[in-house]
Amino acid sequence: MADEGKLACVTGGTGFVASVLIKQLLEKRYAVNTTVRDPENSEKIAHLKEMQNLGSLKIFRADLRDEGSFDEAVADCDYVFHVAAPVNLNTDDPENELIKPAVQGILNVMKSCLKAKSVKRFVLTSSAVSVSVKKLRENGLVLDEESWSDMEFLTAEKPPTWGYGVSKMLTEREASRFAQENNINLLTIIPALSIGPAPVARAAPSIGMALSLLTGNEMLLNGLKVMQSLSGSISIVHIEDVCRAHVFVAENESASGRYICCSINTALPELARFLAKRYPQYKVPTDFGELPEKAELSLSSEKLIKAGFEFKYEQLEQIYDEAVKYAKAIGLLPSE
Repeated sequence: MADEGKLACVTGGTGFVASVLIKQLLEKRYAVNTTVRDPENSEKIAHLKEMQNLGSLKIFRADLRDEGSFDEAVADCDYVFHVAAPVNLNTDDPENELIKPAVQGILNVMKSCLKAKSVKRFVLTSSAVSVSVKKLRENGLVLDEESWSDMEFLTAEKPPTWGYGVSKMLTEREASRFAQENNINLLTIIPALSIGPAPVARAAPSIGMALSLLTGNEMLLNGLKVMQSLSGSISIVHIEDVCRAHVFVAENESASGRYICCSINTALPELARFLAKRYPQYKVPTDFGELPEKAELSLSSEKLIKAGFEFKYEQLEQIYDEAVKYAKAIGLLPSE
């Protein structure tokens, strides 16, 4: 479907998800505005400059902390995709480095949308961490869009990366409140661990984490262990499907509320055995002691599928083959 004449703004254009989303929108004949904190940083925006060959892509300076800085980028836009968010998972000050900037940031972008008066849909990129972190969970649980992570557990016990989960939940809730009060049509995509190739030439944290079993990066592998212990599963989706879902809900007039975007629910031992067999050239560890062999719970994309969305990537083989190829291209894995 050609969407010539439609204008979309994608915040955070230097990021992994945003770069893939921009490319898809340009290929669908959208005109695209994107925001970056520093348009003078030629290395960080090199992929955006290259994508200007695909269609109309304008780059604007904007900062989540600065109210009004998104005004120019969202002016006259039909859709705004808010992808930009602080992602420093290892910060010692999550309150000031993750939570406050994320919440203030979305309000600043939404205030700019109010001024623009042209925005038909506001699509927020959240994370499965806003849904799946439970202190107590029953085996076999299927989580849908009604589910929220356990805020009390995260803030009281402060497990690793707790600030990231809190930032995602509070961002969603503040966005929902502001949207209701100001009659903004808000949709939220909740992606699982997103992996796959992207126009950016440096590895996103999710790629590094997903491939840590192959690269041997202990810190990122520890992130996968934390993910399973907090969420009960390693839930995965291809980045292309995540971005297709963003465009799908924006264009689907009957779409409303939150949408989980996840195609595979597995566990670390199960994933490790798959990778060891699929890529024997890498020394993949397969002993994870006490960790459950299978996913204790699953994230359901039933709402998205019932709305008419079709996943392109539903097999681990497809997803990881592309991710490995991309990792070799950007130097994250040695090319043979």
